[in-house]
Amino acid sequence: MTAPPPPWRRPPRRRAAKPVLSQASIVRAALIVLDDEGIDAVTMRRVAQELETGPASLYAHVANKDELAELMLDAVLADILVPQPDPARWDEQVKELVRDQIHAMAAHRGIARIAWDIAVPVTPNSLKQGEGMLALLRAGGLTLKQATFAGDALSLYAKAYAYEASGWTWGEIDQNDAGERGRQMVAYMRSLPAASFPNMLQVGEFFSAETAKERLEFALEAFLAGLKVLAKT
Repeated sequence: MTAPPPPWRRPPRRRAAKPVLSQASIVRAALIVLDDEGIDAVTMRRVAQELETGPASLYAHVANKDELAELMLDAVLADILVPQPDPARWDEQVKELVRDQIHAMAAHRGIARIAWDIAVPVTPNSLKQGEGMLALLRAGGLTLKQATFAGDALSLYAKAYAYEASGWTWGEIDQNDAGERGRQMVAYMRSLPAASFPNMLQVGEFFSAETAKERLEFALEAFLAGLKVLAKT
């Protein structure tokens, strides 16, 4: 006969079961490491530590670090709504989609750099974004060739803008160094002969954090204006 445990003895505490390892959980952990520590910290070993497991267990779900980077980008792009093309306002839809892409990439430290490094993303949400952009541009009357070239240019601009924006947002750009560099540039520009550089000596006021959004909107407006002309030819 087995005696019951005395009432003053506490039963052993059970450890919470670890979540089942999956590709999705690995990607979520990688994004946490990315936002907390930066892109250089995202290694299979570090992500495994975040999940309290060994690196070897990750390879059953993710082939290598390059595939993990693609999956991280794809997860970020999943939150971007791709609208149904409306020929009456296709230009506004294109601008909205570019803004949303920039916002999504800039919201995660280093994702824009990943997007820049991946020449042709072929993950589900990357393909969805590409097809969505082409559909919007075709709704504006562009040929497939024109839409392809325009979509490529808009994608490059979105990644470059997000890359710079995330550098400021996440502190990857040292504000003290940037400020000192800015002061040096102002002093240098003021030393140039006005007769030779009458315009360059005056453009400094248009480059600041306050004008960043205005510059983005100008670029989008100018680009879409050009596409509207192309669509009519």
